[in-house]
Amino acid sequence: MGVLGKEARADNLPILYEEADVTLAMSLWEVLPYHEKLVIDDLNIYLRDSGHILGSAMIEIERGGKKLVYTGDLGNSPSPFLKDTEPLDNPTYLIMESVYGDKNHPLHDESRAILEDSIEDLVRSKGVLMIPAFSLEKTQELLFEIRRMMEESRIPLIKVFLDSPLAIGVTRIYKKYISYFNEAAQKSYAADPDDGLFSFPQLIPTFSTKESIDINDASSPKIIIAGAGMSNGGRIVHHERRYLPGPRNTLLVTGYQAPYTLGRKLQDGAKTVKIMGEDVSVQAKIVTISGYSSHKGSDDLFDFVGRVADSVKKVFVALGEPKSSLYMVQRIRDNLAVDASSPLAGETINLDM
Repeated sequence: MGVLGKEARADNLPILYEEADVTLAMSLWEVLPYHEKLVIDDLNIYLRDSGHILGSAMIEIERGGKKLVYTGDLGNSPSPFLKDTEPLDNPTYLIMESVYGDKNHPLHDESRAILEDSIEDLVRSKGVLMIPAFSLEKTQELLFEIRRMMEESRIPLIKVFLDSPLAIGVTRIYKKYISYFNEAAQKSYAADPDDGLFSFPQLIPTFSTKESIDINDASSPKIIIAGAGMSNGGRIVHHERRYLPGPRNTLLVTGYQAPYTLGRKLQDGAKTVKIMGEDVSVQAKIVTISGYSSHKGSDDLFDFVGRVADSVKKVFVALGEPKSSLYMVQRIRDNLAVDASSPLAGETINLDM
């Protein structure tokens, strides 16, 4: 089971599930398009576009004229190529995420400028730009932006290594489902369908282990996009061990970094980190871009609730660090006069519907 098995062996724990369990689970999957009704007993279930990643959905459950909506992750709209988060239709209860419940993101234009500046600095220093990126959505957004910058002659034409077999596979899937993209991205694809939205001559996908190792021999400047997004595994840690000690190099953090992960330690300014049992000096520049987050920021989350404040009876704020969730709870209570809470682990709540 790859990473799962490796981690279980390292911690001397049993593997939670085997490949046969995954195969069985996949055999039970069904495809449900957005807005198509699924009836289970007396429940009517619909999926709404959350704008988070390709195909991401909010789940709306209707019964007896009342609606419960579970948002899942909510997208940081507007996205360069995904559709905006879909508005809700008079929910009674709302279970919502709060990953950035107490923080706002810079505008996309500001984040784009930081990315452009980082690449230009990299070229001047003849260094290496490492980007730990989540394989789903974050990688595709970065490729989209870098391609556009090169086409507009805003950055030099340097090599970009996509060093993640999973991200390479996911990007192929993105190219198959253009109908889920926003209108501008669909028009861009129609103008150049052979190249797609995420490909350009300077992009070098490295699928095999040997191809990944060979990146070391490529001359600088160069960009390496690799998983995992929090530097807690994957190929990025090999590049970090090699290039973090170099003062001409840069590590670009583009997403949420959970507490205690290597990515969070680097983001917080650690001068020495342990990678694969080795103490590594951090001389490289650490730059954070939060505007490329795939999650809504605090103001957008608040506005999302505000648009349904007249109908919603109770908001449950979940999926976030406690301070983030509790900040959003208080903001909803104080400014919208809507009942809100952050449920505790194991807590049971009965809803009237």
